[in-house]
Amino acid sequence: MGKIIAIANQKGGVGKTTTSINLSAALATSGQRVLLIDADPQANATSGLGIEPKDMSSTIYECLVDDYPMHSATVDTCVDGLQLLGSRIDLVGAELELVEKNGRERVLKEAIATVQDNYDFIIIDCSPSLGLITVNALTAADSVIIPVQAEYFALEGISKLLNTIRIIKGKLNAALRIEGFLLTMYDARLRLANEIFEELKGHFGEMVFNTVIPRNIRISEAPSHGLPVILYDPTCRGSISHIQLAQEIIDRSKKK
Repeated sequence: MGKIIAIANQKGGVGKTTTSINLSAALATSGQRVLLIDADPQANATSGLGIEPKDMSSTIYECLVDDYPMHSATVDTCVDGLQLLGSRIDLVGAELELVEKNGRERVLKEAIATVQDNYDFIIIDCSPSLGLITVNALTAADSVIIPVQAEYFALEGISKLLNTIRIIKGKLNAALRIEGFLLTMYDARLRLANEIFEELKGHFGEMVFNTVIPRNIRISEAPSHGLPVILYDPTCRGSISHIQLAQEIIDRSKKK
């Protein structure tokens, strides 16, 4: 049964989608069967894998609102072993349409359950909000990766997310845990970046990944080519760091 990992932080610009795409690709190239779920109406994880959202006949929207079978909505990607459940802008309206639905917080969990055995890992790219779609993602997930940008105000908002996770654990998903805090856009030359890493370690200890994602131009360029960085430039620091992160997650999963 595939492990479900949500990548969440309501603070924008911290690297959620970049992490989702590149971690999913790195897990797949490590021999894992992976499904990436784009749960963000901006659909950047979809376009970042070279798939045009408006050309998709079915997306996460249809799965949530119309009970469309998830296995029929997933598509292959440019990475062997990686499939995508894409998104479109109409996902914005799903929150309103789900309000009237019974068990509205568990709709995504029930949809994923129909395909979970087909994958080793299911990665959910959450939107930068704590709305009903993100609540669905956290209710479905086994664990959460929280990307944290290596800049001033990095820890701003984390307490709000942690409080949301506590509420989800208490009311909807008692088994939910934090997979880890991931430092992104890290520049080792900057004292501030190192201070933030130490501060994270001081607060959260073993929950902080040993791998950090560097500030790397190749990571930034890859989405415009519709490729994860490990296909765009396999030898750059951005690719190597995501491969290391994937291995760290695989190793952690084996210990559980």
